[in-house]
Amino acid sequence: MECLLRYRGKNYTAQEVQEIRELIARHPGLSRRRLSEKLCRAWNWVQPNGQLRSMVCRGLMLGLHRAGLIQLPPVRQISINPLAQRRLPQPALELSWEPVGTTVGEVKPIEIRQVRRTPEEKLFNRLLQTHHYLAYTQPVGEHLKQLVYARGRPIACLAWSSAPRHLGPRDRYIGWSKEQRQAGIGWLAYNTRFLILPWARVPGLASHVLAKAVRVISDQWQELYRHPIYFLETFIDPGRFRGSCYRAANWKFLGLTTGRGKDDLTMKANRPLKELWVYPLASDFRAKLRGDHG
Repeated sequence: MECLLRYRGKNYTAQEVQEIRELIARHPGLSRRRLSEKLCRAWNWVQPNGQLRSMVCRGLMLGLHRAGLIQLPPVRQISINPLAQRRLPQPALELSWEPVGTTVGEVKPIEIRQVRRTPEEKLFNRLLQTHHYLAYTQPVGEHLKQLVYARGRPIACLAWSSAPRHLGPRDRYIGWSKEQRQAGIGWLAYNTRFLILPWARVPGLASHVLAKAVRVISDQWQELYRHPIYFLETFIDPGRFRGSCYRAANWKFLGLTTGRGKDDLTMKANRPLKELWVYPLASDFRAKLRGDHG
């Protein structure tokens, strides 16, 4: 059947476009947002946590509208982008702690708390803003934040988000097709920040924290987003770091990025090359990510 529009990797046919036209005609008084919610329910477009995929649906309908394939009602309200208006966390200048110890044994046991959507999230954000060389940036999409404690004091922060869609070394390592990657990319998580706080500079602590964090991340993701994680990845700038803690925590080095970024159109490197390190969370991660059965 003829494709009238391709959106986010999927082709939409004349029959599907006609279904949208009929939905709009049946509900002439609804706003664009309400129409997208009705279409989500009609097509069963839901996230793993049960929430409607209304933002994706609105993007599809807007694309069809701009292409002249459907006619949406006039915009009723111009929404302010909350990410554009978001204020950066205030530096945690008043927050300081005494050193927690000189060896990992003195620091144990540690506690990995998932603080996304909790009162501790503000502390997490401020610690990154103050002490991480990249500061704090607000993630988009599924993400969680791990605040690590020892003796009641925060000693580390780990931030995780949805994985990049295209990574050549990773995709070859998994061995999935384009269709399998599109279906399974949500089972991956990307470590965007890892910070050992200044009062916890203890030899071997970073790899110990990392090893503990990866043991609980899938369960924490499951609790927050109603689905597990099977594969972790991160980028390391070799000009700044050697990746020692990832190596010691049994992560695997897969190769270098192309240095072009996700939106590159020139096919030329325009940023520093990064090392790609990965950590499978299941022995059968390839089968799970590819959707293999049997």
